[in-house]
Amino acid sequence: MADKAKKTKKKRSTVGRAASRMMIGGVPEQEQEEEILTPARMVWQSFLGDKVAMAGVICFSLVFLCCLALPYFLPIDLYYQDVTQANVAPGFGMLKVPSALQENVRQLDLGSTFSVGIDQAGNVYEWGSFPNKKLKNLPAGMGKLVQISAGLDHVVALTEDGEIVTWGNDRMGLGSIPAELRMGETVKEIFAGYQISLALTEDGRLYNWGNSYLTDLRFPEGIQGKIESFAANPDIVMVLTKDGEVAVLSNKPGAYTAIPEEIQGRVTGLALSDESAAALTEDGVIHTWGNNIKGSREVPEEIQGHVTKVRGGRYHFVALLDDGTAAAWGDDTFGQSSVPRISEPVKEIAAGYYGSYVTGESGRVYGFGLDGYLMGTDAFGRDVFRRLLKGGRMTMTVGAIAVILSTFIGVIVGGISGYKGGRIDNLLMRLTEIVSSLPFLPFAIILSAIIGNSISETQRIIMIMVILGLLSWPGIARLVRGSVLAEREQEFVTAAKALGVKESGIIFRHILPNVITVIIVNATLDFATCMLTESSLSFIGFGVTEPNATWGNMLNGARSATVIESYWWRWVFPALVLAVCTISINCIGDGLRDAIDPKSRER
Repeated sequence: MADKAKKTKKKRSTVGRAASRMMIGGVPEQEQEEEILTPARMVWQSFLGDKVAMAGVICFSLVFLCCLALPYFLPIDLYYQDVTQANVAPGFGMLKVPSALQENVRQLDLGSTFSVGIDQAGNVYEWGSFPNKKLKNLPAGMGKLVQISAGLDHVVALTEDGEIVTWGNDRMGLGSIPAELRMGETVKEIFAGYQISLALTEDGRLYNWGNSYLTDLRFPEGIQGKIESFAANPDIVMVLTKDGEVAVLSNKPGAYTAIPEEIQGRVTGLALSDESAAALTEDGVIHTWGNNIKGSREVPEEIQGHVTKVRGGRYHFVALLDDGTAAAWGDDTFGQSSVPRISEPVKEIAAGYYGSYVTGESGRVYGFGLDGYLMGTDAFGRDVFRRLLKGGRMTMTVGAIAVILSTFIGVIVGGISGYKGGRIDNLLMRLTEIVSSLPFLPFAIILSAIIGNSISETQRIIMIMVILGLLSWPGIARLVRGSVLAEREQEFVTAAKALGVKESGIIFRHILPNVITVIIVNATLDFATCMLTESSLSFIGFGVTEPNATWGNMLNGARSATVIESYWWRWVFPALVLAVCTISINCIGDGLRDAIDPKSRER
């Protein structure tokens, strides 16, 4: 019986030990072994658990990916300038026709960044982004309007009583209507242009007022009294006579003056873009001359012989065809040459600057072209959002390359200094102190001022990256030196020496991997510093210069009180994205430091 009890006790003991091996705290032993974390995994999990650091990763990743990918879909011409689009506020709706005007429209016209229209009752409507606050101040007691035209920043209208009224910009004589037009002349057609206004009377006489220096009209002999219609752009005015001939109201020779002889006497319609002219002959064919900028002279072959009306924008034309459809050609940067498909015949067209309208038989209006800017424009009419993306790539590239260069130098100097010690350490540390004592900004400014104007812009950008890299390494060199001094006394270094491993191998293959996390954290924080430094240099005019975009030189163009007060988007968006980027990078660096050294949270 005793032997039997002893065997039973032994059996239970064996089962208990097996169970204890299989279950520890209710969890299988295999799962317990899987929960043992390596140091790298512990660091990674600690970093992932840091909400501030992860928010920084998300914010920086979004900015970085946008700056990296979106410029391929939203290209930018660095040398593009257009004063007609200067200082446009953020937002869309330039082509959003008011609902009260839909299916009740009488006439539409497009200005630089806004549109105007009148309904069947003669009431006026305005919409879009207004370059002049006076545009919103409609003259009192205008009465019923029958015609309206929008210019750069002013409007001209004709009442049913034959009176001309104008509002908006009134400088350069735009508000001074000629006395002849106020003394009973019957007006047939009006036009608001770049900085001029025009009016054609029923007896074929053309009158102009406004900036006569910009558009100096010279009437050929016998033209006045024979004008049927006219067309104008910022440089020139052309007229179509009652005999079907085209004449230029200027003595300046140029591309516009080369009017094709074969069309004279057969022209029924005339339109101008900023660089070319288009004449419609009685057979429905479009003839163009001038400069073929952005395809403005490339008339689609399939519409020839079917055109009944033509209108011109800044670099594009829109035509009405005899089958009730519309066609467009020329610049399509903003979609102003991409006519939408509509389910009804088109009865009227309008074009101007970077937009177009077509009106269906029901009176419904369809707009296409430039509808606004996400972040507005700067003083040169450049899209702030596109320049922000382009500038982000430049700022991040300069900062990244400068950090890589400074980290490379700092690791080499710090690694050799910390491992060698003695005279080499003393010499390298004195060199580090000399470099760190150089006043960075004054040195960079002096160097940029001396040789900056004698080199190309690409060389200037490279110079800035090199300067940033060559003067930013002392901090990381000291950090690496201190870490190597601590690691070189470890047993694995002694073992490597005993095995005859070369000193370079010990430093860079055995010691540096043990301090690489510290280097990564420091490089991350230096990246934000280099971005801020580049932006500071560009802001004061000694970094990357125009037309290349960086966040710094975008802020440089927003230093005046007028810009800060009136054009807030020119400085808010660059400052905001730069702040978000640098704060995010600093949060990432702090998160990495805390994950690598948990005790740093207690300090």
